[in-house]
Amino acid sequence: MAEETILDYKRLEIKHKTEPDEEILSLLAKTVLGTGAGLRYSVKNAAERMKYYGKGLSFVALYKRNNLEGVIGLSRRTILAGGRADRSLQRLSRMQDSFKQKIFSMFSNPASIPGAMENPADPHVVYACVERENDRSRNFVRQAGYEQIRSFATIAFSRFHPKRKPEVHRLSPAEEPEMTGLLDDHYREYSFYSSEFSFIDHRYYVMKKGNRIIAGVSAIPTVFRVIHFPGIRGWLLMNLLPVLPYFRQIFRPGEFGFLVFDSIYCPEGSEHILPDLFESVCASEGFSSGLTWQDTESRLCRSLQANSHLGVLNRILTTKPGILYASFSNIGDEEKRTFIERPAFMAGLDFA
Repeated sequence: MAEETILDYKRLEIKHKTEPDEEILSLLAKTVLGTGAGLRYSVKNAAERMKYYGKGLSFVALYKRNNLEGVIGLSRRTILAGGRADRSLQRLSRMQDSFKQKIFSMFSNPASIPGAMENPADPHVVYACVERENDRSRNFVRQAGYEQIRSFATIAFSRFHPKRKPEVHRLSPAEEPEMTGLLDDHYREYSFYSSEFSFIDHRYYVMKKGNRIIAGVSAIPTVFRVIHFPGIRGWLLMNLLPVLPYFRQIFRPGEFGFLVFDSIYCPEGSEHILPDLFESVCASEGFSSGLTWQDTESRLCRSLQANSHLGVLNRILTTKPGILYASFSNIGDEEKRTFIERPAFMAGLDFA
């Protein structure tokens, strides 16, 4: 594992690490995500999830008196979208030369982080998904020069007793290249699209009509420990549903297991079949529920939100749309607008 100190200020140090060490893994295992008065949860299988990022994942760690106090993971990937702009770089040039502002600069323009970028002169976008009610994270990314460009919704699916459908099957590795082509074409009008994580553990399922694929989805098994959920619906989820027959199959705060539905393929006009696809995938994987995150202005999001067959969890688990922030470097203003105007592809692994 490569390690390098990139900032040193009195008794504070910031280090860049190419892999998570035991300290980082321990801290992440204890970390509670979310906001103080809002949804709070932890990811129980974070260490396993990190392996899927491969060499594209590195870490920026903050140490105080040689003790690890905080860490941020950076996931480098190639995305498909047209857009270049240098506006963020111009704004960064006016920042004061202080320890705090140097930290902000790193996350606006990661060229200063050793190994974070293959070529600093290439066009690149740094982006982050933030809960709308998480004021501290929103303040951080704004001070780092990020712009609010899109919003995304959390959409839930559930079945008490999911059943398999004969027209749904799991793709073999040999079939995945064909599916990659279909996904690339399906998301050609999106920004931030990448198929890098579409076939994790070869868990991609399709629904066919004859020999034609009419819908598809990647399934990522995930386990959260929900600590707090606000409001009356949160009280129902945390206190009542876990002790009721049937409902406790869907939601148990101590171990909320679900599938992340990623890389959804659904040509226009086929949106109504997605509940059947999701149900069959849940049955095949041994889960009763699934979650997906979609750009609020995308056709897929509007179709799913209007669908009345997504199950009881979808009616209970309602949250405010999250915010997608981005910082652009070496990207022109005209092309940058494509990131702002086009629906954003939300990689499910980032939420798992």
